[in-house]
Amino acid sequence: MDLQQGNHHMFQTGSEPFPRTLPDNCVEYMLFILETASEPRALLAELENIRRSAMQLCLTTTKDYIWQRDSFQLQVKRADGLVYLHGTTDYGDSIEDEWLIVYLLRTLTTTFPSLWVRVFDSDGEFLLVEAANIVPKWLSPEIDSNRTWIHQGKLKLIPLSASSGEKRPLTLIEAVSYIRLHPDALVHSPFIEAEAFYRLEKYPDNIRALMHHSLITIPRKLVFILHEQPAAIAPATEAFYLRDPTALKPLMTASPDLHFPPKDLVTVSVRFTKVIFAQFKSQQFTVPPLWSDILKRTQEGSSPITEQERKQLARLELGMKVASGFEILAASASKKDNRLAREFAILLEDVEEDGDNALPTDEDITTWPNINREDDEAWLNIDFEDFDNELQGRRRGGAEKHKGFGDSKAQADLRKIVSRFQDFLNDETAGIEGAELDDMDEDNDSSDEGGEGPELDDDSSEDEDKAVSFDEDQFNRMMREMMGMPPEDVTDLPMATSLERSHERKGDTKVEDEGGEEEEDGEAIRQLAAQMEAELREYGALGLDVKQEGTRALNSEKDLAVQYKGEDAEEAVEDSGDEEVDIDYNLAKNLLESFKSQAGLAGPAGNLMGMMGMKLPRDEDEDEEPEDQK
Repeated sequence: MDLQQGNHHMFQTGSEPFPRTLPDNCVEYMLFILETASEPRALLAELENIRRSAMQLCLTTTKDYIWQRDSFQLQVKRADGLVYLHGTTDYGDSIEDEWLIVYLLRTLTTTFPSLWVRVFDSDGEFLLVEAANIVPKWLSPEIDSNRTWIHQGKLKLIPLSASSGEKRPLTLIEAVSYIRLHPDALVHSPFIEAEAFYRLEKYPDNIRALMHHSLITIPRKLVFILHEQPAAIAPATEAFYLRDPTALKPLMTASPDLHFPPKDLVTVSVRFTKVIFAQFKSQQFTVPPLWSDILKRTQEGSSPITEQERKQLARLELGMKVASGFEILAASASKKDNRLAREFAILLEDVEEDGDNALPTDEDITTWPNINREDDEAWLNIDFEDFDNELQGRRRGGAEKHKGFGDSKAQADLRKIVSRFQDFLNDETAGIEGAELDDMDEDNDSSDEGGEGPELDDDSSEDEDKAVSFDEDQFNRMMREMMGMPPEDVTDLPMATSLERSHERKGDTKVEDEGGEEEEDGEAIRQLAAQMEAELREYGALGLDVKQEGTRALNSEKDLAVQYKGEDAEEAVEDSGDEEVDIDYNLAKNLLESFKSQAGLAGPAGNLMGMMGMKLPRDEDEDEEPEDQK
């Protein structure tokens, strides 16, 4: 008997089940009618009505859209005594396909008020992942299976009471039974819903923004096929992107049996998605022999290439890649599991049987809509300054005409990502494993007693991991020692080395806490500091220019002044009383040299100064060191 649990399918073998997860880049969805006790025939009729409405909604909404691999699809399914609509879509590299499906499902729930929808992917409850920073503390990834539902356009959560207060995942049957008995007991939070459905705000207008039109030069036969079946560009892209030497053999050997040889070339506008266009545009591809002669003739000429000639060459190169992709696809299209590939194989066979008489003339092509459309490709370019300005929330030079990094939707998504990361950094309860320190292990959760209802907040702190903590003062002291700086709270006592202080702290923690919790904290911080020290030393950030005799420990503020500023500073320190030294020359110099050695790349010095709000310019010229600092 098959049991579905979250994004796992549980297959029973004896007494122990084992999970089978969804394939990567797949989204699965289930549609239920739960609020009516209909007879089986009436239920099937209602589900079929919903299925037809769903497919009609998909057809009208995605009329000009190109799915990366699979499209939205629904079939009636019977399993474990349940009857519902079920579908699985492989969205490949296009994450927008997944969110388009969520948009369609949510729209359906507003059209059919009795409809309950569950959707998840290979990562699990991805809607909760979107709202991870505000989900209830009790709702961990270990127990969230089958608890997230869409009903009447709203996101609803099945509370912990559905599992009798136990922190465990629900089976699909348990979730359906609970909704039937307690439909009003589900949790609905506008804040969680807003976060989970944030990406849906740009639909359906975003569908047009995901498309890209480009002029390319391709054989006339391929022009006709793309006009009749524009979606065939998707399987051709996959064939080109995942090509192997066997598939390329006919192209590279200039086989006379090629379906799309570079003859009778026509320049037309072809519709892509932005993902598909980027996959074609970014690929490094060896030019096939038959195409190399044409490209060579295009490039020949004694005078410098003009802008118009450059565009023609770019269109020919992109057309060569598209034609090569269709050539690879044609070799195995009839055997593929993809519906679009099989339809392309049938269309290609019909065209080749009819011969050139079936192909459109130049006059026919000019009557097609958008035949000369060419969209701007600026969205492919990423300028570092624009990206940095967008992160900082500012415009370069204050010019309003400057659009910044990407389009407005890309800017909004980027700001959303940055805001979430800032929320995580500002979360005092955040730990090294995530935004919460709640115990995410089911074994530890089993020790909790009592149930929880649909409340959003759990005031109990029993699950908090006390062992993972961060002593900021202790970390600051260790960092100051590692960099050769005096401690802030000690001016007269001798400074111990890092190793001696580590032993002292280790001994103190044993006395303070026999349980050893603070000792573990100190050990974790020491390991972190040791790793950071090793990396800083590798870049030369901790090397001192001044030769030190005897021990590295500095005994007083007076010794610091003499060490770093010379003997003349000794009297100034004596006169200044308890005033602290205002600068550490060696530290500053070594940090600057470490920053310079990074050569504009990321490194420890640049990262540390960036965290302190300091942005240094690149060192263009090797200026001579000032005389007073030698």
